[in-house]
Amino acid sequence: MQTPHAFLRNVPIFSGFNDDHIENLSKLVKLQTFKGEEIIFNQEDKGDALFIIQTGRIKVSLFSEAGKEIILSILKEGDFFGEMALIDGEPRSANVTAIDPTELLILERIDFMNYLKQSPDLTLMLLIEMSRRLRIADDKIGSLALLDVYGRIARYLIKLAKAEGKITKEGIVIVNRPTHQEMAGLVGTSRETVSRTLTDLQKRGVISVTKDEIILKEDSIEVMEDKYLIYK
Repeated sequence: MQTPHAFLRNVPIFSGFNDDHIENLSKLVKLQTFKGEEIIFNQEDKGDALFIIQTGRIKVSLFSEAGKEIILSILKEGDFFGEMALIDGEPRSANVTAIDPTELLILERIDFMNYLKQSPDLTLMLLIEMSRRLRIADDKIGSLALLDVYGRIARYLIKLAKAEGKITKEGIVIVNRPTHQEMAGLVGTSRETVSRTLTDLQKRGVISVTKDEIILKEDSIEVMEDKYLIYK
């Protein structure tokens, strides 16, 4: 397992820090582990720390009045969360749960705010990341409003393929794919609908699905964009 110092050197938001800053920061963070499906914090909890994912994955979600989970994002190693409540002093805006066994580095609010005051680079990186997340949120709202469920699922697969896919002779491989339930939460539908849609896309020869992978066949992106009227 990496030491906090070695890990923090490769976290994008700390890319402007020199070794002395990284060393000081590594002495302030605390390591905490969570089991798969363990709650890290709930919506409306007090926001008193920034979390950086050292290993594992977490999901950020909300629940409707009917109890349906809506997944806002899935974050993984090197990502951070919890910064909004630290900056504005408001309670947590969403629920955060570990998907896998997860190790988090935790930076308390007072230390986080001190670093923001001392480091223009960190402040800029934080603003860039928050702007990126706002764009993703706007994109998701647009998808829910303008696309049917086939379009939303197809668009999500295309985004995964472009962001994390590996090009092989079989096509673009999405490894460590989300479960059907996770995909349902991310695109605003049911697990059964996701299963039916993936099965239908596979029958049409657009994708190939295994236990751990989804493979987009040659020209699949163009086909899905044209077929499901996905805006770009």
